[in-house]
Amino acid sequence: MIASLLTRETLTLHGVPRLADVTLLGRILGNHGVDITIAGKRVGQSTSDGQTFRLTAAEIVDTTAPYEMVARMRASFWVLAPILARCGEATVSLPGGCAIGTRPVDLHLTALQALGADIELDGGYVIAKAPKGLIGGRIHLGKVSVGATHNALMAAVLARGDTVIENAAREPEVADLATCLVEMGAKIEGIGTATLNIQGVPSLHAAEHAVLPDRIETGTYAMAAAITGGDVFLEGARGDLLHEALQLLRGSGVEVEESDAGIRVARNGHGLDAVNVETQPFPGFPTDLQAQLMALMCTARGVSEVRETIFENRFMHVQELARLGARIDLKGDTALVHGVNGLRGAQVMATDLRASVSLIIAGLAAQGETLIGRVYHLDRGFDRIEEKLRSCGAQIERLSG
Repeated sequence: MIASLLTRETLTLHGVPRLADVTLLGRILGNHGVDITIAGKRVGQSTSDGQTFRLTAAEIVDTTAPYEMVARMRASFWVLAPILARCGEATVSLPGGCAIGTRPVDLHLTALQALGADIELDGGYVIAKAPKGLIGGRIHLGKVSVGATHNALMAAVLARGDTVIENAAREPEVADLATCLVEMGAKIEGIGTATLNIQGVPSLHAAEHAVLPDRIETGTYAMAAAITGGDVFLEGARGDLLHEALQLLRGSGVEVEESDAGIRVARNGHGLDAVNVETQPFPGFPTDLQAQLMALMCTARGVSEVRETIFENRFMHVQELARLGARIDLKGDTALVHGVNGLRGAQVMATDLRASVSLIIAGLAAQGETLIGRVYHLDRGFDRIEEKLRSCGAQIERLSG
């Protein structure tokens, strides 16, 4: 969606989920002058097919992204690069988002500086200027960062000359953005690798692109099926996007079958075995599935070791899982999960998006009723989760929020 700022012509996106973050980002882009239309439902189409967005930024009418918008959604900070690349200046508030760590933006800024941008910080805002346009250069990211790679990539496609991005994030979402940019006329080599080579072009044009299926949603429903002993087919899911997570599920005793049509996850009759995991950038186990896996391991035989290497404050769900009867010991960046015979329903509180869904997974397996507060986090990353779970036999109801 943010890449639409790079061209005057229309970017059409298929398979856009119905999420609070999508709605919010639409308002943020509208503030910059992007016209967004959402296509109506077609014959034979269900709500699970996603939406079709048409985004047109014929003119960028405002180069400032204000605090009250950016503070609510960290990814909206990514408007910095395309506005700067197209207009020669951009003023963007420092970001907000889930409280799961500091997540500094220094990598974003040094990447833009490597392309000739003048950067200053003033009153909580990043003020970036390149009045004569950006110039291709070498960008070495000192740490693998999905956000910084996104920003660097969008800046480089309109920079004069060639750019090399080293130590780029390899996440499927980065590759999907790069593929979309190529469809818009960008020249990018090395998609899916840690080194991206970009030959700048004067302008991009209209394109049509279908977004990837959400690998975190896929993994979440897979773990929900596993913890309940269910048998669920995840239609349209792609196993190549979360190979490590599926291997861990297999290692815990879950049956996982991959096909061109989707992924089948089943556990009929037998128990779960403990597994050890360490979160890593792609292709490793994703940090966004750590909380869900921990919920699953609460009911496994033995002790699981879960090490979080990406975010320093992503164990906030542990105390809430303990209210359901989980036994988890924290030692720095590592959680030791002692499997228990069963969980018990309780009243718990969600602290962030992934923590919210981990409590749902645990609640599905807990005896009795689980009441989860602050579920508004869910709507940021899961499209009608209660409807999808109910369709598979879950007893789940949204009371409010």
